[in-house]
Amino acid sequence: MKVNLLKVSSGEKVEALISKATREDMPFRKDGWQFTWKKLVKTEGALFFKIAGIETPNQIEGLIMLTLLNDELLFMNDIEVAPHNFGSGGKYENVAECLLAFACYKSFELGKGHYLGYLSFDSKTELIELYEKKYGATFAAGQKLFFDPAAGKNLIKQYLNIG
Repeated sequence: MKVNLLKVSSGEKVEALISKATREDMPFRKDGWQFTWKKLVKTEGALFFKIAGIETPNQIEGLIMLTLLNDELLFMNDIEVAPHNFGSGGKYENVAECLLAFACYKSFELGKGHYLGYLSFDSKTELIELYEKKYGATFAAGQKLFFDPAAGKNLIKQYLNIG
């Protein structure tokens, strides 16, 4: 799926692609990544997606891990932007947003019954408010949040090149 990344330095739009990630795509923690993607990729039934510029397909800008709970509710296990995209000094500013919107899109494709269009996830405590205010997530309990279909559609409309 095509998306547009925004260069922090110039505000220029750069075409990128979100696609399935393979075991070979997974980065190492020693390269500055926070999650142990090389271990996570071994998780049975998990889906992994990467985002990379169309002109730089071997440069991963971010990764996301999704699983389908009870064959009906899509769960976002992990999401991470590449170390070179951290903070205000990063190369691209909307990598996480594109991946979140893509996960919401997948929730309409994979979710079933009452969970169609819902994306559930656990958040770090310090990020709960960001997910609620910036992205429209709903707080459930503890560190559990979710995007309902309306919030998901809003992210999809904002960050994915669909229709």
